[in-house]
Parts: sequence; C-alpha cells; structure tokens
Amino acid sequence: MSAQGTPAAAGRTAGQSKATPKGAWTITFLLFLFMVVNFADKIVVGLAGVPIMTDMKLSAEQFGLLGSSFFFLFSISAIVVGFIVNKVPTRWVLLALAVIWALAQFPMVGTVSFTTLLICRIVLGAGEGPAFSVAAHAIYKWFPDEKRTLPTAILSQGSAFGVILAVPALNWIIVNHSWHYAFGALGIVGLIWVAAWLTLGKEGPLEDTQVSAATEPKIPYLQLLTSRTFIGCVAATFGAYWALSLGLTWFTPFIVKGLGFSQSQAGFISILPWVFGATIVMLTGWISQVMMARGYNTRAARGVLGSVPLVVGGLILAMMPHVQGAGLQIALLVFGSGLCGAIYVVCPPMLGEFTPTSQRGAILAIYGALYTLAGIIAPTVMGATIQRAGSTLDGYLTGFTINAVIMVGSGLLGLLLLWPNTERARLTRGAAPQAAPLKRAVSPT
Repeated sequence: MSAQGTPAAAGRTAGQSKATPKGAWTITFLLFLFMVVNFADKIVVGLAGVPIMTDMKLSAEQFGLLGSSFFFLFSISAIVVGFIVNKVPTRWVLLALAVIWALAQFPMVGTVSFTTLLICRIVLGAGEGPAFSVAAHAIYKWFPDEKRTLPTAILSQGSAFGVILAVPALNWIIVNHSWHYAFGALGIVGLIWVAAWLTLGKEGPLEDTQVSAATEPKIPYLQLLTSRTFIGCVAATFGAYWALSLGLTWFTPFIVKGLGFSQSQAGFISILPWVFGATIVMLTGWISQVMMARGYNTRAARGVLGSVPLVVGGLILAMMPHVQGAGLQIALLVFGSGLCGAIYVVCPPMLGEFTPTSQRGAILAIYGALYTLAGIIAPTVMGATIQRAGSTLDGYLTGFTINAVIMVGSGLLGLLLLWPNTERARLTRGAAPQAAPLKRAVSPT
C-alpha cells in the first residue's frame, strides 16, 4: 500500500485543506513573547557574568558550572512534561511553566550565596526545559502541516528578541544599579506574561489530542526515537545548541575579559549574534514555505535547508584563531554562531510530519531534552578550557574552535540523516494495520 493510502496520510491530506483559524496569530504572538521571556531569563547570568564572578569571587570553572547548572534538570523536565501534554491541555501547562520562571528569579534580588544562585538556576532550568517543545505543540494545534514552518520561525525568533530586547535593559540595570535587580525585573516581566496568558490564552481547535489518540494509528516510541530523521534532528540541533549555550553563558565575558571591552560596550555587542540569528531564522522559515509551495519535498525544503548553514557556520567559526583584531573576531563569531538558527526552524515541523498527533508532544519534548544536553557540557568545557589555557584569550579561542568542529560534524550528520518525507512513508506503513480496529472501536459504522 502506498503512503497516500494510509489513514495517517489521509488525515494529513484532510489537514492540508483546513484554513488557519481565527486567533491563530494572536496565540502565536503570545507564545513568541513566552519565548522572549524564556531567553531573557537564560541570558541574564551570562550578561552579568563579570559582575557575578567579581562579587562572588568565582573562578572560570565555577562560573562554567553555574552556566551548566541551568541544564541539570532541563532534559528530565522536558521529557516528563512532554508526556503530560499528551493528556493535559497545553494552555495550563504553559501557564504553570511561566509561574515557575517568575518565582525562581526573586531570591536573587537580595544578598545571595553561590549555592542559592545555583539552586535557583537549576529550578529555572527545570521550568524552562519543556518551553519550546510545549509551545510548538500548542502552535501546531492552530496551523495545518504545510503552514507550520513560518509560525515555528516566529516562535524561534523569541530567543533572538529575548536577547535583543532584554540585553540593553538588563545591562542598564546591571551597570547603574546591580545585577541583583536584573533578576527581579525578569520576575516581574514573567508575572505580566502570566496575566496576559490567563486572559487571552486558548487551546487550538484543529487537533484534539484525546480524539486523535483514539482514532489515529500509534507508532511505537522505539520506532520513532530510532528513526534516522529523529536521530538527525537531535544530532544537528545538538551542535547548534552548543553554540547557543556558549553565547548565553560566555559571549559577554569573552567580550569583556577576552577582548578588553567595558561592561557597557559589551552589552551592545552582545546583541549582534542575536540580530543576525533572527534574520537567519525568519529567512529560513520563509524560504522553506516558498520551496514547499513550489513542489520541493521536505528533505530539501527542511532537512538540507537547516543542515547546510551549520556546516558553513562551523567553518566560519574555525577561522577565529587565525585572524587578528577584535572587530574581525567578533564578526566571525557573530556570523558563524548566528547561522545555527536555521535548524531550530525546520526540525520540529519535520518531526511533526511523521509523528501521530497524540504522541507529538512527547516526541518534541524528548528531542528537546536530548539536544539541550549540549547546554550542560558546553559551558563547563569552555570554563575548563579557559582555566587551563596559557592566556584568557587563547582559552576562549580554543573553546570556540571546539564549538566549530562540533557544528560542522552535526551539520554533516543532518545532511546524511534528515529524510522526513521517506520517514513518514516507512513508519505509517507499519502503523496502518493498527488503525482499522481502532476506528471500529470508536465508530459503529
């Protein structure tokens, strides 16, 4: 039987005829703001890195541990919550996550020990671990498959704008008041989003997870998790997230301690990778949907389009130790790391292509849990590399070279493994025989 003849494919065809419901873009905008808050919370430790290290007398290795601590429960939480959203409406899950984010910021407003700061970052990471996968799952209830890449790009843009908008404001607070108050400001902003979501947040009408669980064929999780496209998405995004976690933790300290800029100057320079990354994200989302509208398969319009920038970005980053001048080194770091953003746009829709709706929340969460393991490893590796280097600048450049190698390798794995169009056909053929008895159990006809 062809893939087009399977119940899953039939459901997909039906989904393609659906119009985008009224209110879909309002929800997309609210979830974009959700990710803005998410990344503002992430960036604050890196932005305040030098004042925190100075006030608390932390070594580079200790600060690397602080950066990594955010990810200690990140992956576990993402997996647990991913299975929860298979059963519980995403509206309430998103609300609970945002409340945790806000409350985790307030202990830092007063005098705080390194242990307290570490614990609060671990709690915050547990609350933020499921954020992107749950938000993507929520958005996909408002858009049919062929219209999901652009809203995914907008959702991903929240990371860039979280930094672009937050860095000047938070850096002003850090420079003119204290890094303690920067955390308090983020807590207040988080509570404002909670109030907005309580008022306007809704569940998408295009998919009912409980109905889907009863009517659509199930694919064993082992098959989904060992499919080459799932493995390719994890591998490719792992490399991108290595770069992102270094940007969150070490970019501003590199500008200040490695290149000699002031904290005020570093605040503005720290925006540059995110401005460029935001451009890449939106271009990728737009180009992908144009390619699909012109008949390209998702191997090309999603898999290749997301993987090639990783390889190119890694090669650019590898040039940093071989050029002279702070301006040129910053430019290579900005362009090299900024190209990583393409992969975040295309992987969730690729996974959504072949994952049954009732299992999608868990699969997106497990995907997120695995690739964000880079967030535990990368800041610690950079801290240890700096600590053991002959000079601070040499340590940073060696750390970014390690990042370059990982990006190139992950991009090549993506090119090799990302075949979502053929993945769908293979997996749904195996699931098709299970659909008939399920359908009879639901319908008497």
